[in-house]
Amino acid sequence: MNEFSLETRVYIEDTDAGGIVYYANYLKFMERARTEYMRALGFSKPALMSNSQLVVVQLDLKYLMPAMLDDTLRISVELKELKKASFWLKQQVYRETDLLIDGNVRLAALDKLSKKLVPLPNDIYDCLEDLKKIGE
Repeated sequence: MNEFSLETRVYIEDTDAGGIVYYANYLKFMERARTEYMRALGFSKPALMSNSQLVVVQLDLKYLMPAMLDDTLRISVELKELKKASFWLKQQVYRETDLLIDGNVRLAALDKLSKKLVPLPNDIYDCLEDLKKIGE
């Protein structure tokens, strides 16, 4: 399951006064899709936060078109690159077939006590490595 998607609707709380999705709210949609992607792989949020937690360390977004109040959005997640200490996910936001947001997100593991970046936990790395092999 290298590719995953989550559907959500745009509610009034997601928009500005003009009914357009406020730009920062796309990050919330993408976070929810990443969380559900990891859950589908067998890693619930509490399990991910036992000794370390996954944090966003780099983000690149292109805003191509706005989403509007009551739109149904599909947020996709795809593993693009895996390293020992981080991984890149391709994330896109669609309204039907229209690509609204094109993004890349790099995640890394942060030790809960030291607050320093550490290698990815073995179970997460192994799972993602298996996915990467299937996708090649």
